[in-house]
Amino acid sequence: MNFKKVVLFFVLATAQWSFSQEGVAVYSDYLSDNYYLLHPSMAGAANCAKLRITARQQWFGQDDAPALQTASFNGRVGEQSGAGVILYNDKNGYHSQRGIKATYAHHIMFSRDQIDLNQLSFGLSVGLVQSSLDESEFLRPGEFDPYVYGGFVQKDSYFNIDFGMSYNYLDFYIHATLKNAIETRREIYSEYESDNIRKIILNTGYIFGDETNLLWEPSAMLQYVDKTKEAAVDVNLKVYKMMDFGSIWGGLSYRRSFDGADYIENNSVQTQKLNYITPILGVNYKNFMFSYTYTHLTGKVKFDDGGYHQITLGMNLFCRKERYHCKCPAIN
Repeated sequence: MNFKKVVLFFVLATAQWSFSQEGVAVYSDYLSDNYYLLHPSMAGAANCAKLRITARQQWFGQDDAPALQTASFNGRVGEQSGAGVILYNDKNGYHSQRGIKATYAHHIMFSRDQIDLNQLSFGLSVGLVQSSLDESEFLRPGEFDPYVYGGFVQKDSYFNIDFGMSYNYLDFYIHATLKNAIETRREIYSEYESDNIRKIILNTGYIFGDETNLLWEPSAMLQYVDKTKEAAVDVNLKVYKMMDFGSIWGGLSYRRSFDGADYIENNSVQTQKLNYITPILGVNYKNFMFSYTYTHLTGKVKFDDGGYHQITLGMNLFCRKERYHCKCPAIN
């Protein structure tokens, strides 16, 4: 088998984790205090409103390499409600999508006061997505192909919903979300794409340590694609050092898929699974947040040796005067 075909096959086989599932792609940016990107139930769950802007670029130096930009804002509305909005632009070669999501969340506090965290949350996001396929360069002048639709940019718009729940109890949290709950199909891919693009995401984690020294946060995330039965897991560890101005923090994330792709090496068939290693660094300065994430893909068969770079900028607004009595950076 031609090596370029093997690389192309492997890239396509693993690309569903970064692009083909509609909506905001599931990367590691949620570790930058950005769980609302994944879980609508986190809208307004914290004691501050949160503005987050992210930019991600893969394979520097490659033409039409995947790139993603997101902007999100969420906050409390009244005593028990939260609301948020997400804007995103995702481009991958000839394919791109732009979208907006609006979220409502309801929060039930079981605590006897407003400083002990014991909160159950439910959230619903409604999203409008426009997908595009640029066919303008598919054919040379004078060529004809019945499968190329006129040689220009095709576009199709549709909506979908995500819903989920979160439970935050002191230093422990767990989130569960069903993304793309409605079966839908983009007309530009109607012959090749299933209308089932549902994905299930589960997160859990716990924070422990001494706030005067170091806080440790191990966590895990499982994502499962309903149609293809593919699954991947993230295992993460973050460390926080509290400072007079806020905090500095860093972490490491490891993602592994349970499914692989076959390739030929030395006349024998080998199997390679998706493996990501992602270090992350961040700083919280008063109400501002900055983080940098680098993702490296391991394995013998890969498109490029370059990694994936992502920057997140954030601001916390309208914070309550009194914080929760817990070691819970994503809520406090």
